[in-house]
Amino acid sequence: MNRYICLLLVLFLCCLSSKVNAQYISVNDQKTPQELINDILVNSSCVSVTNTSGSGDAFTPPKNSFAYFNSNGSSFPFAEGVVLTTSTSENAVGPFITSIGGGSTEWKGDADLNQILGINSINATSLEFDFVPLTDFISFNYIFASNEYQSFFPCQYSDGFAFLIKEAGTSDPYQNLAVLPNTSIPLSSTNVRPLIKPGTASNGDPYPGCPAENEHYFNGLNTSSSPVNYAGQTVVMNAQTKVVAGKKYHIKLVIADDKEQYYDSAVFLQAGSFASKIDFGPDQTTLNNDPVCFGQSITLDTKLASTYNYKWYKDGLLINGANGPKYNPTESGTYSVECTLTPSICKLTGEVKLEFAAEILSTNTSLIQCDDNTDGINVFDLTKVDNIVKNNVADITNNGYYETLPDAQNKTKPIATPSNYTNKANNQIVFARIENKYGCYETAEVTLQISSATIPNQSPIATCDDDDNKLDGFYQFDLATQVTPQVLTGLPSGLVPYYYSSQNDALADTNRLPNIYKNTTAFNQTIYVRIVNGPDCYGITSVPLVVNTFDPPNFEDESEILCKGDDTTLAVANTFSSYLWSTGSMANQIDVDTAGDYSVTVQDANGCSKTKKFKIIASEPAAITEVVVKDFSGTDNSVLIEFTGNGNYEFSIDRISYQDSPSFSNVNTGIYNAVARDKNGCGPSNTFLFYVLDYPRFFTPNGDGFNDLWFVKDFDQLPAYKISIFDRYGKFLKQMDQNSAGWNGTFNGQQLPSDDYWFTLVLVNGKTIKGHFSLKR
Repeated sequence: MNRYICLLLVLFLCCLSSKVNAQYISVNDQKTPQELINDILVNSSCVSVTNTSGSGDAFTPPKNSFAYFNSNGSSFPFAEGVVLTTSTSENAVGPFITSIGGGSTEWKGDADLNQILGINSINATSLEFDFVPLTDFISFNYIFASNEYQSFFPCQYSDGFAFLIKEAGTSDPYQNLAVLPNTSIPLSSTNVRPLIKPGTASNGDPYPGCPAENEHYFNGLNTSSSPVNYAGQTVVMNAQTKVVAGKKYHIKLVIADDKEQYYDSAVFLQAGSFASKIDFGPDQTTLNNDPVCFGQSITLDTKLASTYNYKWYKDGLLINGANGPKYNPTESGTYSVECTLTPSICKLTGEVKLEFAAEILSTNTSLIQCDDNTDGINVFDLTKVDNIVKNNVADITNNGYYETLPDAQNKTKPIATPSNYTNKANNQIVFARIENKYGCYETAEVTLQISSATIPNQSPIATCDDDDNKLDGFYQFDLATQVTPQVLTGLPSGLVPYYYSSQNDALADTNRLPNIYKNTTAFNQTIYVRIVNGPDCYGITSVPLVVNTFDPPNFEDESEILCKGDDTTLAVANTFSSYLWSTGSMANQIDVDTAGDYSVTVQDANGCSKTKKFKIIASEPAAITEVVVKDFSGTDNSVLIEFTGNGNYEFSIDRISYQDSPSFSNVNTGIYNAVARDKNGCGPSNTFLFYVLDYPRFFTPNGDGFNDLWFVKDFDQLPAYKISIFDRYGKFLKQMDQNSAGWNGTFNGQQLPSDDYWFTLVLVNGKTIKGHFSLKR
C-alpha cells in the first residue's frame, strides 16, 4: 500500500470516528411523502391534508432526497422534522465537510420554481399536498442551509427554494411564502449572507468580496462539529400567509440546485409547525415601532364560533373569566389563546405581544392676538403654541392644526400655513394634533382670542445726536434701556416688548428691530412696540423717537500760553443750562495759574451736551548760562548759546537780528552781548557778554607802514592777558600784554629772518590759546 492510500485510510477512519462520537442529526429517508406530511410536518387533527405526493432523487436507489430528520441530541434548533435536499438526504448528516456536492445531470429541475425565482434549476426535490385550513392564517417554521456559504459564492450564487401556495384546482399563480419577513424578497444565500472579504479562489483567481445582506437572518458559518453537513445556515424562519378558512389550498415545498448540481443545499421543516393558526396580526411593540396607543381600544378576535372552548393567557398565566372568542387587553404583555374546536379534539392557538405606549399629555390653551381695528379678525401664528400643546415634551411632534376635531382626528385638511392663519371669528377654536414617534396622537384645543388690553399713549423718547455728524438727526437708541421702562410702566409684570418700524410688522410679528437701533428718519420717527405675554399679544402701541442736535457757535478747542507767575481766565458763554469743568467747577468760567489740559461740558435745555477743551501751555524767559565761542579760526569762528527755560525762544548776539537756533557761524571778531527772547511774549533772558578773537596769520616788518607789527586784534578791548612768542625751536623771543603795541620781528635789536613763529596766549581767566604765524621780509 503506498503512502497516499495509507493517508486516505487514516483520514477516513478519523472522519468515521468523529461521526460516531460527535452529536449530529440523524436521517431516515425511507418514509413516504404521505408519512412525512401527515405524521411529521402537520401531525394535527386541525388540518385536513389530502393528495400528498413527492419527487426527488431517483438516481441513487433506494435513497431519497426527502426524509425525516431528528436532532439526535445535537444542538440543531429543531428536535425533528422533514428535510428536502438537492442531493441524497443522508448527505445532510453532519459534521460539515467541505465538498462540491452531488446529484446527477439527469435529475431535472422544477418548472414552477424556475418561474417563481427566474432560475434554471436542476436536482429538484419537492413535497406537495392539499389542505383545508380551519382559520384564516397558516404558518410553519424552517431553516435554510447551504454549501454555497463558502468562498465568494454568496456574492453571486445561490440554490433556489420556495414554498408555493395557491387555491387548489385553479390556474391561479403560485405565491411564494419563503421570503424575507414583510417583503417579497426570496430567501437565498445571496439575499441572506455575512460580509465576504476580498480573497483568492481555489483556482488562484482573486475575488473582490461583497457587503453583508440581511445578516441578522444569518445564523453563522458551520464548523467540523456542526450537526449538519452544510457550510452555513439561517436562523429559524417562519413562513406564513393569510388564507380563507374552509377553502382548499394546494402547497408545494420545493428546493433545487441552480444550473449546476454542485454545492448542495437543504431546507429543514420543523415537525408539527404546519398548522392553522389564530392570527392576531404582527406584534405591536416599541421594537416594531407599532405599540398600542394609550387609550386605544384593541380587540383580539379569534374569528371563531363562540360555541368552542377558549382559554386566554397573559404572559403564560391564565386570565380568569376570559372564555370567549374575543378579548380586550388593557396593558402590556404577551397574550395567547387556546381554542378547542368542540366536539373535536382540535386545538388552535394564537399569540401576540402587545405594548401600550405612554400617554401623550396635551394641554388646551389660548392664543391671544392684537387687532388693528375692532372686527375681531387678525392673523395668528399658531406655531407659537407648538410647545405648549405638547407640554414641552421633546419627542412629541406637532402634526398640524385643524379647524375641526374630526379633521384633526382623521388627519385631513390641515391648516396650510399655521404661522399665518386668519381666524374666522373671535374666540374661534382650532385643534392641534400631536403625535409620538409611533404615530399615536392626541388633540388639544387652541382658542384664538383678540386682546382687549389697552396701553397708554407713549411720550416721545429723546436722545442727543452725539456722533461725529452732530447735525444730521440720526443716532442710535438702546431700546431696552431707553424705551422699555417707559412702555412697561403700569402694565402687569412678565410682559416682554418687541419693536418694529411699522404697525403691520408689529401685528404680524415680522422684521423685529434690533435692540441697538439707529433711526432711519432724521430727527423724528415713530416706531411700534408689540407687548407679548408668552405666545400672546398683549397690545400694540406707537413710540415717537426724537433726535436733538446741539452745536453751539464758537465752541472750538483752544490753546493758550501761560507765562511763569501769571494766571488766566478760561470762559464760555453764559447762555447754557449747565456747566461742568474738569476742575469740578459749575460756573461758566474758571481762573487757572497752572499749565495743563482743561475742559468744560455744557448742556442745553434738551440735556444735550458738548465739550470744549483748553490746552494751557507754560512758558517763561530763558536764562543764558554760557556762551561757547570757537574763535581764532578766521571765517570758521562760531558761537553756541547755552540756556535753560521752558519756552519757545529765538536768539541774538547783537540784540538786533534774531534767529531760532542758538548756534551762530561765520562770526567776526568783536565784543558781543547774547540774549534770548520768548516767542510767546514771556520776556527776554539775561544779557551775556562774550568776545570773539583772532590774530594775523602773517606780518611784514619792512618799515612800509603796512603790517609792520604782529598783535592780537581788538587787544585793547580784551581783559588782561599775556602773549609769549617763540621761534620754531621753542626759543622764547618776546612777551606782550594788553598794554603792548605789538612785535616788530626783532630779538635783542636784531631783525629775525623770514620764518614761522609760535605764540601762546593766556587770558586772565586761565584760557590758553596756541597758534603760529609767518614773518615775511
